[in-house]
Formats: sequence, C-alpha cells, structure tokens
Amino acid sequence: MPECTPLYDVPVKRGSTVAKKDGNISDIYTVQLIKGQNAICIKKSSDVVEEIPIEDLISVAEFGEPIYPYLKPLDQVCNAPENDLWHTLIEADNYHALQLLEYLYAGEVDCIYIDPPYNTGAKDWKYNNDYVDSVDQYRHSKWLSMMQKRLKLAKRLLNPEQSVMIVTIDEKEYLHLGCLLEEMFPEARIQMVSSVISSQGSTRDGLFSRADEYLFFIFIGNAEVNKSEDDMLNEGQSATKSQLWFQFVRTGKGNLRENSKNLFYPIYIDAERGIIKSIGDPVPLGVPRETVYVPDGLVAIWPMTADGREARWRTGVEVAQRRLSKGLLRLGKTSKKESGWSVLTVNEGTEKRIEAGEVVIQGYDETGGAQLIEKFGGSLRAPKTVWNKVSHNAGWHGSKLLAKMLLDRKFPYPKSLYAVEDALKVVLQKEDALIVDFFAGSGTTLHAVNLLNSEDGGKRRCIIVTNNEVGETERKVLEKKGLQPGDPEWEREGIARYVTWPRTVCSIQGKDIKGNPLEGNYLGSERPMSKGFEANAIYFQLGFLDKNAVALGRQLSELMPILWLKAGAKGECPKLIDSEQNMLILPENKFAVLINERYFREFKENVEKYNDIETIYFVTDSDAGYREMISSYQEKKTYQLYRDYLDNFRINTGR
Repeated sequence: MPECTPLYDVPVKRGSTVAKKDGNISDIYTVQLIKGQNAICIKKSSDVVEEIPIEDLISVAEFGEPIYPYLKPLDQVCNAPENDLWHTLIEADNYHALQLLEYLYAGEVDCIYIDPPYNTGAKDWKYNNDYVDSVDQYRHSKWLSMMQKRLKLAKRLLNPEQSVMIVTIDEKEYLHLGCLLEEMFPEARIQMVSSVISSQGSTRDGLFSRADEYLFFIFIGNAEVNKSEDDMLNEGQSATKSQLWFQFVRTGKGNLRENSKNLFYPIYIDAERGIIKSIGDPVPLGVPRETVYVPDGLVAIWPMTADGREARWRTGVEVAQRRLSKGLLRLGKTSKKESGWSVLTVNEGTEKRIEAGEVVIQGYDETGGAQLIEKFGGSLRAPKTVWNKVSHNAGWHGSKLLAKMLLDRKFPYPKSLYAVEDALKVVLQKEDALIVDFFAGSGTTLHAVNLLNSEDGGKRRCIIVTNNEVGETERKVLEKKGLQPGDPEWEREGIARYVTWPRTVCSIQGKDIKGNPLEGNYLGSERPMSKGFEANAIYFQLGFLDKNAVALGRQLSELMPILWLKAGAKGECPKLIDSEQNMLILPENKFAVLINERYFREFKENVEKYNDIETIYFVTDSDAGYREMISSYQEKKTYQLYRDYLDNFRINTGR
C-alpha cells in the first residue's frame, strides 16, 4: 500500500483528502461538503458516503501527491553569534522532507549518514501510521518499499562528483539492504564494515550473542577512504586489557598479603558510577580488613585471590595515587567480585611508553580511565572492514552520554557519538562539507559534526530530519488521557521535541536539560563537555501551503526559511517584517529578494553595494522579464519566484 502522511496543521475543507484520527491513515476519504461541524465524506476504496465530525478528521498527503512545503521556526540555539554557520533540525516525515531538500540541495550534499529502523520485529517503526511487528507477513517488503522511496530521493541529493552515503543496519535486513543498494547505485563502489558496538553482546535466544552491526559505505564519483594511523581494528585492540591494561592485584609467586607489609590497602570506589574516589593507607598485618573505616556511600575493594585469600596490590600507595591522577588506575567490570568491579592498571613499561609518546592518552571515559592508543610509527593506513574500538561502545558513549544531558528521558539504542564521528571522519575530505541525516533519532549525527568541527576547525554543516512520533508505551498512556496526535500535550512527548532538539541544545550549550554544566571531557581531547560548541542550530517544523496562495505571492513570510536554506543557511534565519517591502537586501545572509520587479533599478544599485550577496531571488510572473534581470548577474545563483518553487514540487511527485 502507498504511504500516507498526516498533516496536522492543514485545515479540513471541501475537497480535502482526509483520514479518521482514530483509524488507519491509509483509509482515505474525500470531503465533498462541509455541513456545520461535520464533513460529508466519500471513502475512496468503496465510494461509501459518511458524515464525520470535522474534529475527528485529519488531512493527509498520499505518496506521489504534489506538495508545497514551508518551514515553521519552532526554536533556535545561538552559541556563536559571530559564526554564520547554522545547523538545522526539521521535524517532518522524512519522505516529504527529502522532497524539500532535493529542491534546496540537489547534487550538493557531500555525505548522507542514516541509521534507519532495523526492522527487528519489535514495534520500532511505522508504515502508514501503524507499527510493523514480527507477525506482519509483509514486514520485509514494507521496509524495502519505505527505504527504496527515500533512497531514490537521497541519491539525487548527493554530489555526483564526490560524495558518500553511510547506512547502518543489523542482521535482520542487511542482505535485503545490500541488494537494494546494489540495484540503486550501480555506478558506485560499495563496501560493508562490521563494527563492534558492545563487547558484552546482546543475547539472542538459542543463538550467538550479537556484538556488532554493519555499515554500508556507498562511494560516489571520486570519493575515497581517508588514510590515517588508526586502522579501526588494531588500535581498538591496543586499548583493551590484554595489551595495555592489567589486573592491579598481584598474581603468581609472592602475591599474598604476608609477602609485603605495605601493599595491602583499600581502594574506595563509587560503585554506582564505577569511579575510584580515593586510596586508603596500608593496613598492618594482623589488622582485620573488616575493621577499617569505609566512608559513607563508598565501597572498599581489597586485593584478593580467586580462592578468597588476602593478596596484595602490584604497587604501593604513592604509585597508585600517581596513576589514579593520570587515569592509569581504573575500574573494570567483573563477575568474580562482590562489588562487581575489579581494579585495572598499566605497568611501568607502559608508563614509560606514554612519556615517550609511543602510547597516547586520547581522552578519558566516564569512569575517569584513560583511553590509550598505541602509535604505529606514524605510517598511514586505510581503515579495515572490521572496527573494534572501545569508544564505539553504544552503552558507554551512547546511552550514558545521552543520560548526562537528558537525565531521566529515555531513548532506545542511541549510537556511540564516537562511532558516528569516526564513520564521518574516514570519508569526509571537505572541511566545509554538507551532511544530511534523515533518520536523525536522538541527534547523534549533528552532535558528531560539531565535535569533528571543534577538533580540526572545520565548518561542516549538518541537516537532520526526524518525525515527532511517540513511543508505543507513551502512546498508550496519552490515549488513556483522551489525547490524540496533534494535541500540544501529545506533541511534547514526541521524539523531536522530547529528545532530538533538547540533545542538540544541551550539547551546543554544554549543559543538561536543567541547566547544569555537563561533567567530563570528550574522548580524544581535553575538551570539557561543559564548554559546548561554537555553533548555532535552528529547529523547524515542516508544513504545507496552499499552492494558489503561493502562486499569488502571498506566502513570502512562510517561504523565508526555505530561501535562507537554499542560499546556504548563512547567518541567523531572517524574517519578513513588512509585507509591503519591495525588496530584501540581506548581506549577512548572503542573499537578496526582489519582491516588486518595478523596483529593479533600485534593487540592482543596492545589491552592487555588497560583495557578499551570492544568491538572488526574483518575484515575477514574466519569463522574459526574469531572463532580462538575471543577465546582469551571471556570476550569482538566481531563481524565479514563485515559478521555480511551484514547478519543482509539481514535477517532483515521486511517481
């Protein structure tokens, strides 16, 4: 069945295509007559006539139907007023958002990163506003249909000379997705990477424990992988316990408490957070460890053998404290200790290698432990097709990182920030790249772009798209309260407004949702999370316009965000204050609009005063007049309003 999209802000009137709010959105009606507070409707599939209260109906758009979109500003965060770089979040069904993006950026996008629903059989995605679950016999074909329509539009966005698309997936659909990509991108080079996202694994009943997922890389034109010292496999291994980290408790001969009087002492930890708080004094032989004072809220860890005898640590208190201060003494998970934690450290040789620069402290994790990367003589290598990096752990650097910002707000399975950053880093050659993610989820991609920009001074711009769906659990709670999609209380709980935008604001400002500074540093740098980013972002909701009103030039205010985006989203998004204005000259936004063509001469004089104007829009119904006006601006991008806009969406129906 073709997809349909609810249009909550489009009024129901005669001739509207509608569906019942509490019914299946694919059960389409046409409104024949408005009768008071009711609508006389004909059901398309059966020609049955029904009289339905208008308040129970919602306007819908069918797949392939021409749309005339506009963007309604909802909010913005400006953390760098002097920076003209603005990111964008669009709340919308991503199919219609892609139609808009094609008008704005066809052939201009450098990278698309998407994390679509994995179609696991759980209620994790919708088709025609209904959850698709494991008992749906058309589950795979619906998923493929949904993906094919969007990939068809996404392909038109990509720069044919040099660009990359990245698609993540797991074992449920990777075979189908691979075939679809081969079919849709026959000219491209395609590779699949296996990435470890959880060393603990995810249990499958009677099957292997799942520890990885897949990334398809589609290389368009001259795009290629960036070489670096990090091959994404061996560096990850060099950061694990087997190579650089060791158990702090002494093993082998002479490992017991009585073998050394100063190496038996408590290490006090915060077991809830997995952090070492302090190191106690040595306890003399003969003094029971149970008699040693333990500070409130902390747990004491003692050196013990596997069979329960008192052992000793590898070093004395002074060395232990020095390593702790450098992040070289940390906790590790274990099932062999009552506390659930063991103590890990590096050896003296590794400390010397750190001093010599052979091993680098790339950053610190949430426990305060150093992230160690072993250098390989500076040789540059291509990343391997298996990625195994501690920083890609989705639990530590996805869920826990998100909880730092959003506190008790939940989002299932967010990506590791550093996994997304690495995926972008290995393929992006341009430091001013345009990156799009139309399955934005919690907003990890925009966060990763800001982090990447902060590390190398880049000016990459990111556009992310997500709907405002509520989860299945939240939906049931809201329905019990008598609420429906479109109600303000319902919309506040949707993903865009409850998770994606708050995360964007928090990461840019360096604060959690209560305004408290974020704790800790970003891995691989000394950058405190509380510093935020020198970046700006604006949040739009996609809406739809009456095409006749657009053709008559009545909707310039609503179209300003689209004109701003098409001109490169430079500076703060402008507003049309005076509807009687004859022209707009916006050097800070690098575009201008001639609203009344009778003022062309004056307009031209004003444009010539500014070298920054790169894009010009002419509002005129005359093709000959438009051609004559643009003859003076061969070096600039020019567009005819509203012909250019209307023709695009009349033609671009997807049929």
